[in-house]
Amino acid sequence: MHTQRKTLSTVGAVSAVAALGLLTACGADKTSAGDAPAEPSVPVTGTHWTVDSVTAGGKKIDAPGTKAHVAFDKKGRATGNFGCNGFGGTASVKGDTITVDKIAKTEMSCGDEIDKLETTLTEALKGKLKASVKGDKLTLTTAKGDSITLTSEPPAELAGTKWLLKAVVEKEVATSLPESASKADKAHLIFDEKAGTVHGNLGCNEVNAKATVTDGKIELGTPRLTRKMCDGEVMKAEQNLAKLFGSTVTYEIDHRTLHLTGKDGLGLNAEAAAKK
Repeated sequence: MHTQRKTLSTVGAVSAVAALGLLTACGADKTSAGDAPAEPSVPVTGTHWTVDSVTAGGKKIDAPGTKAHVAFDKKGRATGNFGCNGFGGTASVKGDTITVDKIAKTEMSCGDEIDKLETTLTEALKGKLKASVKGDKLTLTTAKGDSITLTSEPPAELAGTKWLLKAVVEKEVATSLPESASKADKAHLIFDEKAGTVHGNLGCNEVNAKATVTDGKIELGTPRLTRKMCDGEVMKAEQNLAKLFGSTVTYEIDHRTLHLTGKDGLGLNAEAAAKK
């Protein structure tokens, strides 16, 4: 298992990541002279933009399957992930030119392929960029002609989503589930709000329970578990997850990440499975 606390380090001014103002959709119809430009079909602020690819020096790196994304709020804040490491900063926009400064990011190495993507993205996001929106696509282009392409992605719903269990949380410390529990999306939960139930797998055993969802809280019933035995680390994680049942937990969805928190700071982190 892997236990970690993420730390932030200040990085030099990084420019970039999306239009916070009123950007005209690339290729969209415009109103008559003197009127405001047509609004993009997808708002730039309040939207989760997943990085599709980054092209630098004529070489394109695809990003599907990574955590790379960008989001902006109306207060001029930019947050996101370069592929493995999260980042945050301030943003300003003048017309279709966007600049993001005072970026802080976590510092983890996640393998050569992801590290290369992160380095390329960081370099591509420096300096002034031109931003354009067309449909659900956002394109950021540097003065050198390098570019980042992104796609808007709607948030996951609690009910009906296959939530892949990633970590057990104990007093704000997240401990990743053993590889055998998370392999092939084995550990997961699926909430059926209409039926008032939840079912899935806690890493070793199948689980079923009642689940009543009300305004940010879920009342979880006593779990019905199968009786298989797995290795010690898997069973330890499963026993902690099982403690969340038979009680009321709070839940929070951060786009496609689910956080459940129960008594004494015990909880879990899960990610929405990709739609097939």
